[in-house]
Amino acid sequence: MLQCDTMEELVSYAIGCMMGRYSLDKPGLILASQGETLQDYLSQIPSPRFAPDNDGILPLTDQEWFADDATNRFREFVRVVWGDEHLQENLDFVAESLCLHAIKPKRGESALDSIRRYLSTQFYKDHLKTYKKRPIYWLFSSGKHNAFECLVYLHRYNEGTLARMRTEYVIPLTAKLSTYAHKLEQDIDASASTAEKKRLEKELATLHNQQAELATFDEKLRHYADQRISLDLDDGVKVNYGKFGDLLAEVKAITGDKDVQEG
Repeated sequence: MLQCDTMEELVSYAIGCMMGRYSLDKPGLILASQGETLQDYLSQIPSPRFAPDNDGILPLTDQEWFADDATNRFREFVRVVWGDEHLQENLDFVAESLCLHAIKPKRGESALDSIRRYLSTQFYKDHLKTYKKRPIYWLFSSGKHNAFECLVYLHRYNEGTLARMRTEYVIPLTAKLSTYAHKLEQDIDASASTAEKKRLEKELATLHNQQAELATFDEKLRHYADQRISLDLDDGVKVNYGKFGDLLAEVKAITGDKDVQEG
């Protein structure tokens, strides 16, 4: 338990470094006031060993669709802190530790895939527990098919965050899913093995579900992005979290509302 809990804390700290809340170069909180930016961070730490994310939007996808997703950034974090020489061993150790308790081990899964699975399925549940349902990283989610999910750091949110989420992530992902679906269709046609065909068809069906979910999410996201919603952190997490309809995950748990109102 202790080993697994320690790894969960390490992952959480790494996410904090990605968001600019913490830094490897300076103790304490760095960005922790409403509307702070990357420039505010760089004015305190001009040459960070591990630079925070440009926009405070971190994709948590079950596959690698973005080079700057949370999994790849975590790998970079481990590399910066402990060096190249033992990088794979360290990733193996993190993955094995998480599989002790946080997630079930999967045969034949690489360390990075285990870490990706932890980030996309379990990290947010642990975050809600740690912060007693008043999260500082908010999980925007397209829904149960997990077509798209990302974390946004509450203190770095601004009125343009949702528009940026669309242009930098959701719209490009729509195109990537379409390309991948086309490739799967070609693979199905070319496959001579019945078992392989079945596996690919199943993957394609999942992908079609994700495409439909992403299209719906994009429509809602555009609607809320156009409103340029601002937060007032003095109102508390509960009130602010409720401003985004069902774009966010775990809305009921956090706001206590039985029915989420669409904006």
